Amino acid sequence: MSQPLSTPLLDEIASPEDLRRLPEAKLKQVADELRQDLIDAVSKTGGHLGAGLGVVELTVALHAVFDTPRDRLIWDVGHQAYPHKLLTGRREAMRTVRQEGGLSGFAKRTESEYDPFGAGHSSTSISAGLGMAVASDLEGRRNHVVAVIGDGAISAGMAYEAMNNAGGLDARLIVILNDNDMSIAPPTGAMSAYLARLVSGKTYRTLRNRAKAVTNKLPEFVREGARKTEEYTRGFFTGGTLFEELGFYYVGPIDGHDLDHLLPVLKNVRDTGHGPVLVHVVTKKGKGYPPAEASADKYHGVSKFDVVTGTQSKPKANAPSYTRIFAETLVQEAHDDERIVAINAAMPDGTGLDLFGEAFPKRTFDVGIAEQHAVTFAAGLATEGFKPFVAIYSTFLQRAYDQIVHDVAIQHLPVRFAIDRAGFVGADGPTHAGSFDTGFLCPLPGMVVMAAADEAELRHMVRTAALYDDGPISFRYPRGNGTGVDLPARGEALEIGKGRIVREGGKVAILSFGSRLTDAVAAAEELEGFGLSTTVADARFAKPLDTDLIRRLAQNHEVLVLLEEGASGGFAAQVLEHLARHGLLDHGLKVRPLTMPDRFVEHAAPEVMIKSAGLDRTAIVETVFRALGDRAQRVLRA
Repeated sequence: MSQPLSTPLLDEIASPEDLRRLPEAKLKQVADELRQDLIDAVSKTGGHLGAGLGVVELTVALHAVFDTPRDRLIWDVGHQAYPHKLLTGRREAMRTVRQEGGLSGFAKRTESEYDPFGAGHSSTSISAGLGMAVASDLEGRRNHVVAVIGDGAISAGMAYEAMNNAGGLDARLIVILNDNDMSIAPPTGAMSAYLARLVSGKTYRTLRNRAKAVTNKLPEFVREGARKTEEYTRGFFTGGTLFEELGFYYVGPIDGHDLDHLLPVLKNVRDTGHGPVLVHVVTKKGKGYPPAEASADKYHGVSKFDVVTGTQSKPKANAPSYTRIFAETLVQEAHDDERIVAINAAMPDGTGLDLFGEAFPKRTFDVGIAEQHAVTFAAGLATEGFKPFVAIYSTFLQRAYDQIVHDVAIQHLPVRFAIDRAGFVGADGPTHAGSFDTGFLCPLPGMVVMAAADEAELRHMVRTAALYDDGPISFRYPRGNGTGVDLPARGEALEIGKGRIVREGGKVAILSFGSRLTDAVAAAEELEGFGLSTTVADARFAKPLDTDLIRRLAQNHEVLVLLEEGASGGFAAQVLEHLARHGLLDHGLKVRPLTMPDRFVEHAAPEVMIKSAGLDRTAIVETVFRALGDRAQRVLRA
């Protein structure tokens, strides 16, 4: 006779308060149901799956033990925050994650009181948590602050800066190190759990603190010997000496999927002592879903998929992705130039440099989540005559701006910056949009700034960068697939600072920088239908500008539209300054810049974001008619 099915518990949990009312014996069922609900939700929308599957039990334990939202719970990056969203009143909305008007794929302050800090970039949680912990002390509150950070994110320098500061302040801060790149054999796991429970308990910590107080009264040479003995003993069993040196009390490692291990340790950490504590939790990315566990990237980011088979539904592409074109072209150039090396910051697949790594493993460097180091590392290579290509998403390159200025630009070193995901990126939203790179690179003396209008242009720009040795050079390109243009067998070196005319006209000129060229051509064709002869030009370079081309467009047209998929202060600003400096605005030229709006555009399909930003064909046409004013009305009537 079959056993009756137990009543679903997840349906009864509208908030963590409901979870905390359950007996601990029920939490395993909650975790199992939560895992299945997560798989079902992401199968409908796509998104980040593997990281969330790995922290299901940890999420349940944290919300069961801590009094959220009074106790602050910060998820580093946010890839692993989907189970947290499901438990904090957003379960019904979870099928809208990363969809237009729906939930963000990351923690977001405006979305829930349970998200005290938003993030799309890694390694920020400990710094933010320390700020919250200090604020709590200043106001005399006794709430807890918990930061959950992954083993990849904790490798970044900012995390160690924060830990060093937290140790120095002796702040009341709990850091959960979610380590999914380690495994614990069963016997070791049992011993580790026992030791973790022991060393996190009140009795052990009280005895330890009393022993320290006695030791501090001993002569210095005896005191130092006792300290080293205790450090060695604890380090031998727990491996915690590195974190202890930073001022943290280390507990672990413990099995992050075993609630019998997690709950007592988290309670001990919550209830005992002061000062910063680090709990080392070992988890498995993709846990509980065989297709994810078997995947090389543990289903980090997925499209919609079939739950039974794990098969993802990806639309067929009519053209290769820009990322792949970059990678294949760089491999081609590297076959002929052994000085070319490639650097990425924990994104070999995302940047395409996994292909380069297969071809040239000794010339490929993944430095981890350390964009600052990546840029200065490249600068060091450049001083020795190598040709480093640093492939980093636009949004992440922002983190290394000081290094670009001081370590590359001031020394005029020929570092090549391949800037992927330039412009809007769709479902990942404003935290991942490539908005500002043109604006922050153009002011740097000696920096060459390019943008590819299509995949053929990208191939030319990789070739140009490979041959260019007179200082730093960058080229940006969008996320997604190319436009389907014919690709040359090999790129051609472009003349630095020279654009191209794509279409000749007489009254209106559209000067495009980068990915909006296709819409510019479509707009020109529509304007021609109204009798407005339109020139379209591809600037190619924001720095140095093609001043001859700009002068020609300014002097021979009534309206000049400047078009770019970037924030204000970038390409259009460079052109406007040039026009003003050289008196090219003095004769009635109507210049209209079209850039990203002065707001962060929320996640949606890329084409929706482009339309919302006013950068599509329709917006270009409407801009021209507004610039012409009454004359446009006469054209329309005719």
